[in-house]
Amino acid sequence: MDYIEGWYAGDAARMEKALHPELAKRVVTTDSRSGRSQLESIGAMTLVDRTRAGGGSRTPKERQQKDYTLLDVFNNAAVAKVVASDWIDYLELAKWNGRWVIVNVLWEYKQPMSMSR
Repeated sequence: MDYIEGWYAGDAARMEKALHPELAKRVVTTDSRSGRSQLESIGAMTLVDRTRAGGGSRTPKERQQKDYTLLDVFNNAAVAKVVASDWIDYLELAKWNGRWVIVNVLWEYKQPMSMSR
């Protein structure tokens, strides 16, 4: 919950605590001109910086959805799903130095974006 609650609170320290330093967060987008899929990616520090800049704190409290489902765990690996206000995240987690951290995120907007998607 450090991940999604940190995002909505604009709490960069809490967000950073949830992430492996080599995190890859990706979304598939579609180029509006060519119709071809693209993979956009950000890393841990970009996500931490966006959180620090206010990130989800601009989302009104009544819209801050943060439904978390643990889908599977095996030894030091886990998969979870977070349903947020405007998107769904699929998280891959690893037990790293005794604590669970997010290593990969594949996400998608709930509604098609009006921009190049």
